[in-house]
Amino acid sequence: MKTILTTGSNGLLGQKITEKVLTEGRVKLIATSKGANRYPITNGYQYAEMDILDPVQVRTIIEKFKPDAIVHTAAMTNVDTAEANKELCRQLNVEATQNLVSLCEEFNIQLIHLSTDFIFDGANGPYKEEDATNPLSYYGETKLLAELTVKESRANWAILRTILVYGITNDMSRSNIVLWAKGALEKGLPINVVNDQWRMPTLAEDLAEACLLAVEKNSQGVYHVSGKDYMSIADLVRKVADYWSLDKSIISEISSQSLNQSAKRPIKTGFVLDKTIKDLDYKPHSFEEGLKIVDEQMKSRK
Repeated sequence: MKTILTTGSNGLLGQKITEKVLTEGRVKLIATSKGANRYPITNGYQYAEMDILDPVQVRTIIEKFKPDAIVHTAAMTNVDTAEANKELCRQLNVEATQNLVSLCEEFNIQLIHLSTDFIFDGANGPYKEEDATNPLSYYGETKLLAELTVKESRANWAILRTILVYGITNDMSRSNIVLWAKGALEKGLPINVVNDQWRMPTLAEDLAEACLLAVEKNSQGVYHVSGKDYMSIADLVRKVADYWSLDKSIISEISSQSLNQSAKRPIKTGFVLDKTIKDLDYKPHSFEEGLKIVDEQMKSRK
């Protein structure tokens, strides 16, 4: 049984990987994140505090646990925050990845690196793995730089790009498009939603499964991992309203330009999933199936 070390284990994806390992076994888990462990169950795996910006601490943890694979989920992912805090964004998304890459080379560790659809400009989506990249935001730039670092390394690596991850964590601390839409609609307050951006939202459980499959199959190369349904953000929010029987009349459609966001977003991303389905045996849920899973988890936590 392989030993994997996750970075960013307190995040949505990190917690889903922990959950999956605890329910299914499959690998031994070392969960790492900055600060205390937020996952409510502490048995069945090991947790170590690790700040990915501290190279000495990162080396110490990796030397101690000697993982077979590192699943690198930690990153600055808020696109506007990245635009406003470029230096910190570069440190988290590029320099921390460079450090992990060199350690993976040194200790012969497989690296599963998480990336994003925001490395594309959105002019020609849905995208295949080999399509030309052209990020529009600083966040996208840093994630592309991190990818190049991984690709140029001597490490055994796989890059999993994903889109608009949604799901629910135990502490409910991390919001995402589905939870935001549901919460806003439940309050009955009018909300503005862009109707000119298209995505393929990804259930966090599906992405966690893809990470474990990539480790188990010793996968190498770039893989596109998302949900299978292609929709506008406005359609996504309406589907959330429909699922939980909420009032759609308070949803106003607007253009991206009217938001005046500091970071530019790609218009149409989305992924061609054929390679990932074939090579990893990836089986994504539909968006409605994903909402059902989130709903069941919410009910079980009440």
